[in-house]
Amino acid sequence: MITTLLNYLANSSAITYIVLALLSIYLIITFWIFIYRNAALTKLISNEKKALESLTSREARFSPLSALNKCSNNSNSKELLHACEINLIKDASEGVSWLAIISSTSPFIGLFGTVVGILESFAKFANQSKVAFSVIAPAISEALVATAAGILVAIFAYTFHQIISRKVYELNIYLKAESQILIAKG
Repeated sequence: MITTLLNYLANSSAITYIVLALLSIYLIITFWIFIYRNAALTKLISNEKKALESLTSREARFSPLSALNKCSNNSNSKELLHACEINLIKDASEGVSWLAIISSTSPFIGLFGTVVGILESFAKFANQSKVAFSVIAPAISEALVATAAGILVAIFAYTFHQIISRKVYELNIYLKAESQILIAKG
């Protein structure tokens, strides 16, 4: 496997290196966004869940840990609470669009690398009168590595996009429930 990969890289063109470098950058960005956003959202959701539980308990007080509480300064104003909800969701969903972009463009980048690799392979074979399948197959399979890399990056980006989007949705539900309770009390 490693020998095949090293042979692939040794026989690759500058375009292939650029494609694989770009996909590597995409993969790093994907994991960075996911790790950062997931940790931040997990903490936010936990705090807002506790705040909602506090509002619906016998104490019926607003938790100081709540981001909605901090934003609204203990106000029960419908307009201010709504503005805070929007601002918190905007901040919480930061980076999600990048995951969507990466998940949709990385297969195309990989496909571009594959097409270039196949074109280069055919260009090498153009001067030969007879080329056996045993010579063509390895060249084509090496070119397909770029498509596989693009699909691999897309799988992670799409999966992480779905996870983060779901957490943003869950946070939004907690914020809206808290706002409704506060407005009703106000």
